[in-house]
Amino acid sequence: MQHLPKVSLIVTGGTITMTRSSNGGITPTLTGDDLVAAVPELREHAELDVLSYSQMPGASLSLDDLVAVAALARQQLAQGSVGVVVVQGTDTIEETAFVMDMLVASDRPVVVTGAMRGPQAPGADGPANLLAAVIAASSEVLVGQGAVVVLNDEVHAARFVRKSHTVSTAAFASPGFAPLAHVVEGRVEAYARVQRGPGLDVPAKTLADVPVALLSAVLGDDGRMMSAVKRLGYQGAVVEALGAGHLPASWVPAAQALASDMPVVLATRVRAGRVLEQTYGFAGSEKDLIEKGLIPAGLLSGPKACVLLRLLLAAGYTLDQTRTFFSGIQACYGARSH
Repeated sequence: MQHLPKVSLIVTGGTITMTRSSNGGITPTLTGDDLVAAVPELREHAELDVLSYSQMPGASLSLDDLVAVAALARQQLAQGSVGVVVVQGTDTIEETAFVMDMLVASDRPVVVTGAMRGPQAPGADGPANLLAAVIAASSEVLVGQGAVVVLNDEVHAARFVRKSHTVSTAAFASPGFAPLAHVVEGRVEAYARVQRGPGLDVPAKTLADVPVALLSAVLGDDGRMMSAVKRLGYQGAVVEALGAGHLPASWVPAAQALASDMPVVLATRVRAGRVLEQTYGFAGSEKDLIEKGLIPAGLLSGPKACVLLRLLLAAGYTLDQTRTFFSGIQACYGARSH
């Protein structure tokens, strides 16, 4: 009898678990066991240990939920699983994958997956995504690659992946990059490898205690929300700036004042490319803002920078330690070489 690898399946809910409700919309109803029963081919690839964590849409998950899921993943890997699959709603998959990348130090794969169509819809993609995710989680090819997202038979690195479409089954992409691999004929075919970035210990505080504001710049905005961040009780902020990290000149005094009170991270609203550090020199340029105390996010998107800042604050990082960690992330994520 063939010995199959053990893969743990942690189900939190999402479209993949949703069936039609009395109000006409779909809502989470299916458990992890229900999902596995619908895809008998799973048993050909792995021995599954199924844990139903919750039945929530992706938008309702909290960072504290993700910390708990990461703890479950670490526990399952320590108990002999060769990989972990986290099943959830696609709305927040990119945040979940990034948190798993930060908090699960194991070299074994942690794969996040879900579905764009409910199980009762024609052409439902959940079964195929679940099968591909289990194949990826049990693959030696992905060892040492950190957390990944697997949908539509594509394997994306947690650091780069973004949801790029609201309804397409090919909704996930790595803007400016490409998938690391594809799942083809029951195996993983890899095209690239990424350097594993620095990780974090489990935060000492609950994430609800360290709110971080995410502000996005737009032409003509006067930046008044920047001045309200501290008054509203936030402990940090991430600014999705224009272009390569630029803000209107009128925003600069408020941005500088805020950066003197709390960590403020400078990201970009542009989907591909990183925040520059020393190219532009006008008022509100990336060089000007960094000199005034803002922390460049490098390649990290605004949401991922926001998640990381909350994790660092919950872990008790000082401003200098936070700045150093973001710099280390950039170095490992290929933002610069010396």
